[in-house]
Amino acid sequence: MDEEIQNLLCRPTLSVENAARVLGIGRNLAYEAVRRGEIQSIAVGKRRVVPTAPLRRQLGLEAA
Repeated sequence: MDEEIQNLLCRPTLSVENAARVLGIGRNLAYEAVRRGEIQSIAVGKRRVVPTAPLRRQLGLEAA
């Protein structure tokens, strides 16, 4: 796995844009997946962030 991706996954949360980079998808698709609930996110004010623990589980990098 790319070192930059590993560093991103060590953070407690990611921006939707960084989550898209980790997943290898585009920004717009990531926002759509957040809207549909396919990518778990948390509202912080007007901003959305993606917690990395569920993302790592979705990717099979951690036990459920």
